[in-house]
Amino acid sequence: QVVDSGTTAWMLISTALVLLMVPGLAMFYGGLVRTKNVLGTMMHSFVCMAVIGVLWVICGYSLTFGKSILGGFIGWNPDYFLLGGIDETITNGVPEYVLAMFQGKFAIITPALISGAIAERGYFRGYILFIVLWFLLVYSPLCHWVWAPDGWLFNAGAGGVIDLAGGLVIHVSAGVSALVAALFLGPRLGYPKTAMHPNNLVMTMMGAGLLWVGWYGFNAGSTVQSGLETARALTMTQISAASGALTWLIIEAITFKKATSLGFVSGILAGLVVITPAAGVVQPIGALTLGAASSLLCYFALLLKIRLGYDASLDCFGIHGVG
Repeated sequence: QVVDSGTTAWMLISTALVLLMVPGLAMFYGGLVRTKNVLGTMMHSFVCMAVIGVLWVICGYSLTFGKSILGGFIGWNPDYFLLGGIDETITNGVPEYVLAMFQGKFAIITPALISGAIAERGYFRGYILFIVLWFLLVYSPLCHWVWAPDGWLFNAGAGGVIDLAGGLVIHVSAGVSALVAALFLGPRLGYPKTAMHPNNLVMTMMGAGLLWVGWYGFNAGSTVQSGLETARALTMTQISAASGALTWLIIEAITFKKATSLGFVSGILAGLVVITPAAGVVQPIGALTLGAASSLLCYFALLLKIRLGYDASLDCFGIHGVG
């Protein structure tokens, strides 16, 4: 095939936008923890860029997009080891190197999301071991099932599972894993009797803004083209995020008679998360509805967390899992 320069340029931009979400997530999480834990919490996101970045090159791309083995449980292609065998490969007019790096950014940010559940507790070296094992044993098989052409969920039913940019692969997997990790580790010392206020909501808001911008590459880039489907995915992403943010403000206005910055950014994320799998298939009314519904359900999920008493520090499950 011949390289399509327009599509390739967009995929290069999308790859950079998704990577931008990692420092955005680090700022988002870093602003929500206590001052003494800011740097450690931000490192939980940044270290994924190195650890998963290397693992992806060594074996991750092969495990996720290689030919199905073990009854379709996982993929493997020895030619993809150390990204070999793709030097001159072009898919949909885009060099395979670009597609591999684009998918690699998804692999990086997913375990970083889970860190929100274990913030302010746990050893850094233990977290690194966790993300290595989680990437190999959870993310890689799930990604293969949903996105590899011979994955069993990719071909399930009449038309395969609909998951444009990772509603199942990224947000459900990270959200559920975060809940399990939080329950396994137990609450932070002093929780819930000791007040644990965010240290810098300005930083959290800036992080949310970067996540919103990066999400355009996340969703629209996942179309792997530069055309109508790309435009639809970008538009629905914007609509759902705005709807989610506005709905959360309305909920707070009704409940507390005032709006909060933390509620606003929570609504943004709820709207972005819910549209991730569906951005390529819904119309504007669908995106508005999904954003509003996600904010409503995520809001009640956070209330339920308080009632149940478990300590998921930064609400990864309540936003990403439920959304």
